[in-house]
Amino acid sequence: MNTVDLSQFHQTFFDESREGLDVMEDALLKLESGADDPELVHAIFRAAHSIKGGAATFGFGDVAAFTHVLESLLDHIRDGRRKADGETVELLLQSVDCMRGMLARSQGGGAVADAASEALRERFAAMLGKPAGSAAAAAAQPQLPVDGWRIRFRPHPNLLRTGNDPLRMFRELALLGKLVVRQVQALQEPRPAFADLDPAAAMLGWELELRGDIQRSHVEAVFDWVEGDCDLDIELLHDRRARAPAAGAPAAAPAANDAATHADAGSIRVSITKVDALINMVGELVITQSMLGDIGEHFGMERLMQLREGLAQLDRTTRELQESVMRIRMLPIAAVFNRFPRVVRDLEHKLGKRVKLELHGESTEVDKTVLEKIGDPMVHLVRNAIDHGLESPGDRIAAGKPEVGVLRLDARHEGGNVVVEVSDDGTGLRRERIVEKAVQRGLAQPGQELGDEEVAELIFQAGFSTNAEATDLSGRGVGMDVVRRNVSDLGGSVSVRSREGKGSTFTIVLPLTLAIIEGLTTEVGGERYIVPLVSIVESLQLKAPDVRHVAGGGELFHFREDWLPLVRLHDAFGCADAVTRVEQGIVIVVEAGGRRVGLLVDALLGQQQAVIKSLESHYRRIEGISGATIASDGSVALIVDVDGVVRVAGRRRAA
Repeated sequence: MNTVDLSQFHQTFFDESREGLDVMEDALLKLESGADDPELVHAIFRAAHSIKGGAATFGFGDVAAFTHVLESLLDHIRDGRRKADGETVELLLQSVDCMRGMLARSQGGGAVADAASEALRERFAAMLGKPAGSAAAAAAQPQLPVDGWRIRFRPHPNLLRTGNDPLRMFRELALLGKLVVRQVQALQEPRPAFADLDPAAAMLGWELELRGDIQRSHVEAVFDWVEGDCDLDIELLHDRRARAPAAGAPAAAPAANDAATHADAGSIRVSITKVDALINMVGELVITQSMLGDIGEHFGMERLMQLREGLAQLDRTTRELQESVMRIRMLPIAAVFNRFPRVVRDLEHKLGKRVKLELHGESTEVDKTVLEKIGDPMVHLVRNAIDHGLESPGDRIAAGKPEVGVLRLDARHEGGNVVVEVSDDGTGLRRERIVEKAVQRGLAQPGQELGDEEVAELIFQAGFSTNAEATDLSGRGVGMDVVRRNVSDLGGSVSVRSREGKGSTFTIVLPLTLAIIEGLTTEVGGERYIVPLVSIVESLQLKAPDVRHVAGGGELFHFREDWLPLVRLHDAFGCADAVTRVEQGIVIVVEAGGRRVGLLVDALLGQQQAVIKSLESHYRRIEGISGATIASDGSVALIVDVDGVVRVAGRRRAA
């Protein structure tokens, strides 16, 4: 008798379970905010029931057991035997976090249940008035005096990019008891050469011992902000059986990056409308191919006009097919926005602030790849807005503001870009403190007059922070520079507008897709460079008197009612045999990050669609270049990162 291999359905189970947990979390937050809708409880129950059924079907017993007790409690709430009060909602939110971790460990093949999940299950069972089997013993252990904890901490490569610092966490652990480092392990084998090391990537893991009679919850609290960005294993020193790995198993299961695992799953839910459009385009392509094939077999000069019409039809159909395929990759940005109600709620409780979150433009569609990578920069901006920007209720009332601060996330399409804004009505950028810190670090001279844009630009410098002391959220000097670098990696830009005492708005501009762009092909010193069409304002030819030289080696040219900086691409990229006299070349006026500059090139060769190929994966990262493409004649053309070119040229002038 043939048996069905259920492992082929595991990925679908994990994807649907995570969607169910998102539904649970959203409904729980609405219940906590005072919504009185029985359908919310029904939605939570249905999601938990579906996860339990799937877990039991696919053999994930620990997940099924945990969800079974949770489902029983939800059943009591559903039929009115228990109220969904604040304590119960808090426990249910903790269970959502716990189940996310259990699913991640299940997907990685590691041990699923841990002391935290068993303790939660025991609490639910106690609320229901019945024992929870082995959970009783596991939950009872932390109540006894303990010798300490063994902690295995392995950061994921992106942990530093989220603004977290392992050394800070170790210092906090040392305040709880005696901390001993037992082992430091390289996470990447074979180890890369020194020249290939990425300073922003976490490459070390640690095994620690924390000795003392310390509650597990205090140990876990130290790692609150790195959940999902590391593999964390905590076990009692006097009872290693609780989390001992199976014989022959590696010390750490390859299992905890929920976000990365989910991102790499390679699945997209597509509406039937988009699929039908794609099928229709393929049908049109088959018809055109058949027509061209017939012309080719019986070709004569009298059929030349038919051939031209057929090629024109092929061009139209191919372009429509390309657009249909790209639409399949487009997903609503709500997938990113929906994580922030919980983030804001937790930060409110942690910082003692009151925040009203407003979401706008959730239906704005973005390429799947962009969607997966925009999350971390936005999390950092939201944390910064609540920690730095929004005042405490008392301070807001003293300043004549409502005690509840407003944090607004907005997304919209502008041309070929998607614009995401994170704005607050808090204190804004503290100009005096920023300038003072810049002078201390040598980024500005004492008494130097800085414009608003120059002051705003300072916060994006590496290691820049105005906080006197590091906190859980900020002050470590790893922050806005990482946000800018991550956004630049996506071919986008980030800028800030601020009014002191009124609030700040951070604007992220990203391409709709990372796969194909419309560009203007230019020539510089015999080499081809493609400038993205969405960045171009105008192209023009200047005369020598139109250019002015300024102190420091810069050049300005007159454009309408303004004077704009002139950037010579052959200087920025080191091209030989290029046009050096302005009147012999072409100036392309481009806009990036709210600034306009002129790019001097030798000539314009025409407009084309460019299929972007990563230069970093095949060679290395080059500032000012976002990628490469293959031209129609087989040659390679580099794609200009306008924002990066402006920064490169600025540094060259300063040097």
